[in-house]
Amino acid sequence: MASEGPISPAEDKVREESPDELRRSKEAFISHWGEMGSSWGVPRSMAEIHALLFIEGRPLCADEIMDRLQVSRGNVSTTLRQLADWGIVTRVRLRGDRKDHFQAEQDVWTLLSLIVRARKRRELEPLLAALDDASSIAREDVASAADPRAAKEHLARLESMQDALKRLDRLSDRFIGRGGKGLDVAVRLLTSLL
Repeated sequence: MASEGPISPAEDKVREESPDELRRSKEAFISHWGEMGSSWGVPRSMAEIHALLFIEGRPLCADEIMDRLQVSRGNVSTTLRQLADWGIVTRVRLRGDRKDHFQAEQDVWTLLSLIVRARKRRELEPLLAALDDASSIAREDVASAADPRAAKEHLARLESMQDALKRLDRLSDRFIGRGGKGLDVAVRLLTSLL
């Protein structure tokens, strides 16, 4: 139970420093998430806007995002639309406020599953389609190739890559199901095995 007496200078100092310490931690998270996003090919501002919405844990309007990250309205608007397309940010209406607010998914496993699902759709699925096309062409060319052995080896390399990526695709489908719990279970199982 808290004391009812006056606040000591030490307690007052902690109260004053806490928001600054928390802000520094949030800024560090936003910066590191932005760097990680950049290394994954995601625009830094997109990763930072997502990080801000996630770490704040509450809905923010575009003006708050612009002020906090010092980015343009157009950047914020475009980025929020893309993050909503990924399913990791949702538009929220606050009672008594006419502005749209946006909130990031707060369940980490759901969030990671949504990110993996979006990356799979953007990167793995087109790659699998391209490999299907290349393998089909190679199968047609094997019969008429000047060097049938080299053509068969080429086809075998394509099919090997295709098989590995299809297995990865099926595995990811099992683990990134709705709710994200499959990914959590997979990580726990792998951690226990290692």
